[in-house]
Amino acid sequence: MDTTRTLLRAGAGLLGVGVTGLGYASLIERNAFVLRRVTVPVLPPGADEVRVLQLSDIHLVPRQRRKMAWIRDLERFAPDLVVNTGDNLAALDAVPAALDAMGPLLARPGVFVLGSNDYFAPSAKNPARYLTRHHAKGVGTQPRLPTEDLVTGMRGAGWLDLTNRRDRITVHGLDIELVGVDDPHLGYDRYGDVAGPADPTADLTLGVVHAPYQRVLDAMTRDGATFVIAGHTHGGQLCVPGYGALVTNCDLDRRRAKGLSRWWPGAEGAPSTQAPADAAWLHVSAGLGTSPYAPVRFACRPEATLMTLVPRS
Repeated sequence: MDTTRTLLRAGAGLLGVGVTGLGYASLIERNAFVLRRVTVPVLPPGADEVRVLQLSDIHLVPRQRRKMAWIRDLERFAPDLVVNTGDNLAALDAVPAALDAMGPLLARPGVFVLGSNDYFAPSAKNPARYLTRHHAKGVGTQPRLPTEDLVTGMRGAGWLDLTNRRDRITVHGLDIELVGVDDPHLGYDRYGDVAGPADPTADLTLGVVHAPYQRVLDAMTRDGATFVIAGHTHGGQLCVPGYGALVTNCDLDRRRAKGLSRWWPGAEGAPSTQAPADAAWLHVSAGLGTSPYAPVRFACRPEATLMTLVPRS
C-alpha cells in the first residue's frame, strides 16, 4: 500500500511539473520577447559602426497586439539597416497586421527574403516529425497566403527584395553587396542565379537566407560572403537547459541553432577552433513567433537581434 501511495504521489508530482512547464512555455515564455545584442567584426578598418536589426519568424496573426506593439517599439533603437529573414505570416489575413507592426521600421533602409510561412499557411502536424529526417514533409501543400501583398508592401516602402537576387546598398557611406535566395526549406533557392565571387571593391558582402541549409551557406561563403544572416530554426523552440536545441528543422547542426558562429565550407561537425582565418560569420535568429498549432517555447525566448557591425581586428 505504501509503495502504491509513493508511486501515485510521484506520478502526481511529475504530472504537476509537466502541467506547470507547459503553462510556462505556452503562456509566459512565448510572449517574453527580448532584444538580443551581438557585435560582429566584419567591416573594413576605420569604418563607422553599423547597427543592423534582424527580424525573423514573426508568424503573426492579427490578434497578437502585444507582439505587434513590441515590434513597432524597436524603432527606438534607430537601426541603420533592417534585415527581415522571412516567415512573417501565420494567417490568411495577417498581411495588414504585419505591415502595421513593421511600420516605423519600413521607413528605414531594409532588405528581405521570404520563408515558407510567407507562401503557405501553417497547419497542424505531429511534432515528433521534427525529430526525424521527414521534418519538411508536407511543406508547401497548405493553403496559399497573399504573398504578393506582403512583398508589395515591403517593396513599396523601399526595402530591397533579395529573392534569388543580388543588389547593393549604401549604409553610413559603406558599400554593402547583398546576395539573397528564396527559401531553401521549400527548395525555392536558386543560388545559381546569383552565384559569383564577392566584389573585392565592396566594403562588405552580406548573404541573406531564411532557412540556413548547408548547401546555401557553403555556396555563399565559398563565393566570399563575409557575413550570412538566417532564421527559420526558432532556436530549437523547445530547448533543454544545459543541452540546448533538440532540432533545427533543417540540416544545420544544433550548436548553431541560434546566435553568432563561424561558417566555412566543411564546417559541419568541425569544432570552432578549426575555423580558418577567412571563415564567414553566421547569425541565426531564434525568431519572434511560433506556429499557431505549437504555441510554446521553452528555454528559448522569442527574440529580435540588434547586431553592431564593427571593423575587423
